[in-house]
Amino acid sequence: MKLKVRRLTVVGVALVAVVAWLIVNPVSYDSIFTPVENTGAEEGVDYTAKAVTETDASVPLAVEVLEKLEVKGRAPKTGYSRDQFYAGWPTVEGCSLRQKIIKREFGESAVLDGCNVVAGEFDEPYTGERLKFTEREQISKGIQIDHVVALSDAWQKGAQYLSPEVRYNIATDPLNLLAVDSSANQGKSDGDAATWLPPNKKFRCQYVARQVSVKYKYYLWVTEAEKDAIQNVLNNCPNEHAIGITQ
Repeated sequence: MKLKVRRLTVVGVALVAVVAWLIVNPVSYDSIFTPVENTGAEEGVDYTAKAVTETDASVPLAVEVLEKLEVKGRAPKTGYSRDQFYAGWPTVEGCSLRQKIIKREFGESAVLDGCNVVAGEFDEPYTGERLKFTEREQISKGIQIDHVVALSDAWQKGAQYLSPEVRYNIATDPLNLLAVDSSANQGKSDGDAATWLPPNKKFRCQYVARQVSVKYKYYLWVTEAEKDAIQNVLNNCPNEHAIGITQ
């Protein structure tokens, strides 16, 4: 069946996306991404969680979506800077998007001081460890918001030819954002799947499936080595579904 995906165009800082996750065990996430139309009444993202009991049969497999991606060499990194995507975290419903993502991961354990998450715990996906925080300073130092498809990687694989509005989407789309261990994120840097995978092997299937989904959604390509690395991971989980794509 033909794959279809909502290709998003944003005016200003409006985000047209809904994300909900369910943490199902200490080392793995099951994820749902349900795009919705923004009515224009309020800018932002709805982070309401909903339970999931089974995978939607209409969602294609990640291996199917991988085959839809164009395979090309890297474009030059010339001209890249984070400012080509965004100047900083936007405000969503009065709160920083960074805090929204942290709250999403911490779930019911999140202790809030206004918009800020000041304590809580969660199953960190890249290391597989249960991280617990009792102070906001610990969270600031111990957690970073990772772009699953690194912005530099996106720039070299098509984003530099996209509009500033679409690049803004790539940088602020919750589908492309995870709260992760700071050290693990620094180790990843701007690597793609050919150069870096999460140390937590039980998360690798979800990780590459998310990368495939982001790249398909925003017309980004993969290198041959990157595609091979993703395929090698998905060989161990051929039933892993893409995210945010219906067929």
